[in-house]
Amino acid sequence: MANLLKANGTVEENVSIKTLEDMQSLVGGYIEFVYTTKDKVLIVNEEGLLTSLPLNQSASDIAEQTIVGDVIEVSMEEYKKMM
Repeated sequence: MANLLKANGTVEENVSIKTLEDMQSLVGGYIEFVYTTKDKVLIVNEEGLLTSLPLNQSASDIAEQTIVGDVIEVSMEEYKKMM
């Protein structure tokens, strides 16, 4: 299942990402996929940096790059099922 890594450091487990609208609602806008070396895919707000969303430290640590806003974390296995 997918987890929502919130910018404030909290985690919501088992969030629904069945539809595009579900994912957009969780990240607060258009989505973009960030592929990591840790067998995880992060679904982020595509315009998060442009709109100055707050730093998401836990997502940044996973991606090894700056990630902002609330982020959906899924395993690569689950991501492949979505596609």
